[in-house]
Amino acid sequence: MSGIFDELSGAKGLRTEGKSAQNIAEFNAAVEEQEAKAIKLRGAFAQKRQVKKATAIKSALEAKLGAGLASPVAADLIAEQAAELELENLLLGFEGEVLAQRALNQAELDRLSGKLAKQRGKAAGRAANIRFGTQLATTPVGTEGGTLLTGFN
Repeated sequence: MSGIFDELSGAKGLRTEGKSAQNIAEFNAAVEEQEAKAIKLRGAFAQKRQVKKATAIKSALEAKLGAGLASPVAADLIAEQAAELELENLLLGFEGEVLAQRALNQAELDRLSGKLAKQRGKAAGRAANIRFGTQLATTPVGTEGGTLLTGFN
């Protein structure tokens, strides 16, 4: 009869294992969400730093050109440099957003896999409970040295 009750205790273990897997997945998801926030902050900081760098580059370019600022070529050069620097800034922001979204997607995937693990644990536990019930119902009274059901003879 001890084999029968092993099935029952195994069912609880399977459910617990599924819940533990879900808890781990939830923790991993929270870590990924924190990573997404950190990535966004790093991206914003990189953009601010790049703006300062761009201002210094434009100032240096204007200083080099000096008196030639009135020429159309100098104006085009400054405009082109400004556009390049703006594009670089936008790219930094875009990369930050893409990486942050990747971390958020991973967090969602972690949560879903945790829910799935919990459901698998529940299903495996139910199956073990059914096996327990089937074994209990089909075990002849008085076998396996059991005394639990001998009073029903």
